[in-house]
Amino acid sequence: MDRTTLTVRELSDIDGERTVTTALESFERVAAARADHERDEIRVEHDASTVDAASLAKMIEDAGYSVDE
Repeated sequence: MDRTTLTVRELSDIDGERTVTTALESFERVAAARADHERDEIRVEHDASTVDAASLAKMIEDAGYSVDE
């Protein structure tokens, strides 16, 4: 498993943490996701051979949040 940390804009509360975490963990190639709204980031453990940072960012954006490049 690889780990990727992404900066998520507008991640302002626990509900937002739950939303992005659920969105990522629903994908079978993501082992775990841990969001922190105080730091505006999410740390993701995933299979890097099938999921890259751009794919993770797209999943977060589909959940209604923006990701800093």
